[in-house]
Amino acid sequence: MPAAPLPLPYRLDERVAVVTGAGSGIGRATAQVLAAAGALAVCTDVDGGAAEATAKSIHAGGHRAASAALDVSDRAAVFDLVEGVAAEYGRLDVLCNIAGIIRTGEVVDVEEADLDAVLDVNFKGTFHACQAAARIMCAAGGGSIVNTASGAVDSATPGIMSYSVSKAAVVQLTRNLAAEVGRHGVRVNAVAPGLVRTAMTARHYLLPDGSLDEEARAAAEKPLRRMSPLGLIGDPEDIAYAIHYLVSDAARFVTGQILRPNGGVAMPW
Repeated sequence: MPAAPLPLPYRLDERVAVVTGAGSGIGRATAQVLAAAGALAVCTDVDGGAAEATAKSIHAGGHRAASAALDVSDRAAVFDLVEGVAAEYGRLDVLCNIAGIIRTGEVVDVEEADLDAVLDVNFKGTFHACQAAARIMCAAGGGSIVNTASGAVDSATPGIMSYSVSKAAVVQLTRNLAAEVGRHGVRVNAVAPGLVRTAMTARHYLLPDGSLDEEARAAAEKPLRRMSPLGLIGDPEDIAYAIHYLVSDAARFVTGQILRPNGGVAMPW
């Protein structure tokens, strides 16, 4: 959680932030960090119970939150949620699109159903929320949207084509939207995280009883740590703090950018 008091440009007092994928991992950490900075964090997740648990953790810390179940691949549900939040609280200042899934498979083997599932959540889900929020923010004369891309956009990793393509599409969506809505005072950026310890990455190291095989994870992470000049693997909070910066007034001069909190593994122009 951010240390208090925060410098004024980083405060989010009175602002309303919708966070998708807030039931776990980066989404959960982001909702917690934004709420600690003063925002009302509306925690959404396809798992409504997980979203509610995040909201409860925020309340326990003395901050403001609400929760709702949301399948971002359902366009009507996304619009209902975003428009409902703006109507209930009288404003929508921040949207963080963090919900995402991954399906593995090499290009020649990918099933169309798996490709569609990944694109529906990762790209179209982000698009639905961007479209709904941008309409409200443009009319209000300001707001900030942060989308979640991936370090996968900077390299070709066998077996995750569907995921990589969906995140590359998010990058271009971010740039196009930023170019279109800037005149209305709305900023749009993205984060492209490197390897982060979340449930999505931990699935590779689960034992038959569902517990985490720490030795296997440490062995897998070792060569990846060597790729980082910092020798680090990311935690969800590392990405949440980057998102906090992007949605805050400290980043008032930043739009259309892809911020890469990745430990220095990739350093593109």
